[in-house]
Amino acid sequence: MSQVTINDIEVDIVIGALHSDLTTFMNEWKPVFSRFHLIIVKDTDLKEELQIPEGFSADVYTKSEIEQVVGSSTSIRFSGYACRYFGFLVSKKKYVVCIDDDCVPAKDNAGNFVDAVAQHIVNLKTPATPFFFNTLYDPFCKGADFVRGYPFSLRTGVDCALSCGLWLNLADLDAPTQALKPAQRNSRYVDAVLTVPVRAMLPVSGINIAFNRELIGPALVPALVLAGEGKIRWETVEDIWCGLCVKVICDHLGLGVKSGLPYVSRTERGNAIDSLKKEWEGVKMMEEVVPFFQSVRLPQSATTAEDCVVEMAKSVKEQLGKVDPMFSQAADAMEEWIKLWKSVGSA
Repeated sequence: MSQVTINDIEVDIVIGALHSDLTTFMNEWKPVFSRFHLIIVKDTDLKEELQIPEGFSADVYTKSEIEQVVGSSTSIRFSGYACRYFGFLVSKKKYVVCIDDDCVPAKDNAGNFVDAVAQHIVNLKTPATPFFFNTLYDPFCKGADFVRGYPFSLRTGVDCALSCGLWLNLADLDAPTQALKPAQRNSRYVDAVLTVPVRAMLPVSGINIAFNRELIGPALVPALVLAGEGKIRWETVEDIWCGLCVKVICDHLGLGVKSGLPYVSRTERGNAIDSLKKEWEGVKMMEEVVPFFQSVRLPQSATTAEDCVVEMAKSVKEQLGKVDPMFSQAADAMEEWIKLWKSVGSA
């Protein structure tokens, strides 16, 4: 891991609480989490009281606290996996790290404890290189460098806005794959970080991510929370949509996205058949969604993440809205999210 200074006052850790008893989870992470401020957001559909051990600096938001901030009239829902987005909304820190409550610290190939927060911050604080692929992956990692033929004009890199970590044990597989391969486990720890090339899309998982909130915070949109109202809740496709939006916006703004380290170890996964019922419409619709994001271009007048989300919403409504009216709802949610982001930020 490269050496960078990690200032705890620059970092919030957001935890979406989908389980009521966080005792084991928090204690497993105590060597890391106790150094930082935590934002714990309770799933608004969770009925049981949260159980949180002592020894942490944390702000806890339940349904009533959430409504105090956003009001009860907003159509954006912070339930299920989308509860994490409320933490992104209320954070005031430069860097936000998000780790789900079904994850524990991983161990590397030497058996050492992986400090996921430290690695995420290293990823965000060192440059990204999206405009020319380096075959030694991240040239800023210890022992690596730019290979022969890499243009010197591009070696300074650009700011990294999003860091996407990975998972040991239970990888982030979709429901069809889980159903077909229920015993599959990931034990392969790859000690590498790479920048995702410009114009290349990737599936982003909110299970283990970090981002520079000052650069792209508003681009992390919970738009598809609305999409299934009245029929099907998209559940785990929500953060895939968000990640596609973020990647297009990072490409437009000249920012980088990294994938690879750090790993976490996932300890729980829902029932594959239940997940399949929730995900299937989203799995099918991805065949329409990905080509849209591969081809969409934002106007040069969009110079901030807020501008980009609004412009993206227009394109979603004009192009995908013809495929399914659900996407028009998603576009409306994107515009509402930006209004909410601005109002909470100015409060």
